[in-house]
Amino acid sequence: MKRGFTLLELVVVILIIGVLATLGLTQYGRVVERSRGAEARAILGDIRKSAVVVRLEYNTLIDATHPFDDNAANIGSADGQIPDTATGCKPSHYFSYGVLATADAVAITATRCTTGGKNPDAANPDTLTLDADIVTGVDAWGGSGNY
Repeated sequence: MKRGFTLLELVVVILIIGVLATLGLTQYGRVVERSRGAEARAILGDIRKSAVVVRLEYNTLIDATHPFDDNAANIGSADGQIPDTATGCKPSHYFSYGVLATADAVAITATRCTTGGKNPDAANPDTLTLDADIVTGVDAWGGSGNY
């Protein structure tokens, strides 16, 4: 009596391994993309801190001489600045950013780069948003994608 595996048993094992590998790679891609969102969360938090400083110093975020805008948040196209959504992505970032301030609150948006950003670029321009009410200290996170 010969011992060994039949062809059918080998095919079944190969199919099971293939299905598990496909599921694993799909999940791996999602986890990696979520980790790229850590860049955006950190930068959004830094921008929020800058907004708090401006609000405390001028008692408003929309002071005529010191408004809290992209420039005040160090967002722009110059070297050393965080990339802005108007001029697009930089090869050093996965996201581009934008700020919209009212007297007491700021809405900050990070948009995933689809071209020109740190490789690999995303297929969709998903967003991560932070709406921060500076007076009450209430923050609301949102956006599209799984960041």
